Order: sequence, then structure tokens, then C-alpha cells
Amino acid sequence: MPRGPRLDFPGALHHVMARGIERREIFDGEEDRRDFVERLGVVLQKTAAELFAWALMPNHIHLLLRTGEVRLGDVMRRLLGGYATAFNRRQGRCGHLFQNRFKSILVEEQRYLLELVRYIHLNPVRAGIVSTLEDLDDYAWTGHRCLLGCDQLGWQDTDRVLTLFARVRGQARVTYREFVRDGLKHGRRPELTTGQVIRRFGGRVLRALRRGRESWAADERILGSEEFVLRALREFRRHDRPRVDEEHFDRLIHDVAKFHALSPAEITGNGIRRDVVQARSIVCFVAVREYGLSLAQVARTLNVSGQSVRRGIDSAPGILARHNWTPQTFAA
Repeated sequence: MPRGPRLDFPGALHHVMARGIERREIFDGEEDRRDFVERLGVVLQKTAAELFAWALMPNHIHLLLRTGEVRLGDVMRRLLGGYATAFNRRQGRCGHLFQNRFKSILVEEQRYLLELVRYIHLNPVRAGIVSTLEDLDDYAWTGHRCLLGCDQLGWQDTDRVLTLFARVRGQARVTYREFVRDGLKHGRRPELTTGQVIRRFGGRVLRALRRGRESWAADERILGSEEFVLRALREFRRHDRPRVDEEHFDRLIHDVAKFHALSPAEITGNGIRRDVVQARSIVCFVAVREYGLSLAQVARTLNVSGQSVRRGIDSAPGILARHNWTPQTFAA
């Protein structure tokens, strides 16, 4: 069964984690890391998402970001899909690079923003990549150096974090660094990476969920109070809209057709040539697994049966792997 949309709305703060498939490394050197950081900056600027903390680890990444009008899923598809395609090309590999969907936790900003900034930036210390805070000050692959003023990345929002420590920038940086040093003794904090499951909050939250179409959210992860969860649900409903409109779906069909040197009409027609069937399978897979569309909706648009959509979903991973594509190649 396809998953529904994430609990997201303009202004929502998310702790995002993406891990390599089978926990494999997703960076093979500094070229890969530079490529990822450059892509991150471009995606943030194009989507107007705000980034407060980030860390690149050997086999996973952490981001702390606030979404704008562009939904979190779309932001991450652009970032991870583009990087995975480029990484596969450089390494001469094919298939998936990242494990399943990325993980995200909706965060109560007032209570947890600074805790997560510190936690994310201390990841290289906890993992033994660097040994001391002084080493972390020199480590290029987190947002810690930007907050210290050692690096300048126009797309990392340092003002929001530093103003919570002091009005004067120099003093804010000193206080921030002491705050990070104090975090060295805290060790691993599972609640910051696992959040809380909505159903644990009790009756009020579950009743609120059952009033809308977002009953899928029973396993959604949230870091915050029960009151925050209820406010988040109200915001989600206020900004809720279909995940993919007709124009977006048409663009998917057009893009897949282009990759196969076909016309969109061939994909939505009744053709049974092998290349047409393969292209149609990719459309089915991306539309259902990435966009969250129903089997019935996809079947109506493609003029096929629901059983054909299911067969397409089953066969698409092999087709993508043979071409060195990922679902995000078409889902951006």
C-alpha cells in the first residue's frame, strides 16, 4: 500500500536523515562530499527551504531544515535523486544508493532547535571521525564551522541560531561553542533521532487524526509536546492539498517518454511494445511509490487495468537498475 504524504506544512521544522542502502557508504571521497554540498545549496535556494544544521557522515546524512511552500518530499527528491544519479555515474554503479524513503521527524522548534543543532554537529565526534571539539572546528563537512564564522555558506541560516545565544555576533559564537562543548558529555540521545510515535500521545491526538484523511500518520515521528502535535495537525489541514496535480503527473509521463524516445501518447495508449511497457512500468512505480497516487488513479490516466499497474510496479526496479536510473530521476 502506498504511503501518504508526510506531515508537513510551510514553516515546519524537520530533522531529516537519509542512510545508504544496506548501510553502505554514500561518499567515496571529497569530490562526492563537495558535490553533495553544492547540490544542497542549489536545492535550498530553489525551494526557499531554510537550513540550520547539517552533517555528512560516511553512510548517512543529517539535515535540520524548515520547509517553505515546497514540500519536504520534493526538496529531498531533488537533492537525493540528483546526487544519487551523479554518484552512480562517477562510480560506474547502478541501482539505489539510499535506503528506502528518507526519515524525517517533525520538530517543535522552540524546545528542540538548539538541541538538534548541537546534536547534529557533534555526530563526527560521537562516530570517532574526529576526536575533539578542536578537531571538529576544522572539520569541513558539518555546519559547525559556519556558525563559528570559519566558513561562509550563503544558504545556511546562521543568524537564526546565533541570535538565540547573544545579540553581538562574536559573543554569540563563543557562547554557541561552549554550548556544543557541554554537549560532549551527553552522549547519544535516541529521542532526537527517533522522535515519538503519534499514537503514544493518547486519545486527543488519535481522535484528531481520525477526523481527516491523514490516518496514515499513526506512525509519524514527532519531537514535541501533545499540544504541538495538535497545532501541527491543524496547520497541515490548513495547507493540505493534493500531492500531485494533473500537470505534475503529465510532466512525469513526458519525462519518462523522453528518456525512452517515445511520445507521451504511446505511454498512455494501448501499445504493448517492450519499450512502451517498460516506460509505462516506470510511470506506475514513480506515481504510486514516490507520489503516493492510488492504483486506480494511475490506471485511469494510463488507460490500463489496476493489475497492469501492479505488474508495472513489480517490474520497474529491475528496469531502473539496468539503465542506471533511480526513481528520483523522474520524481524531481
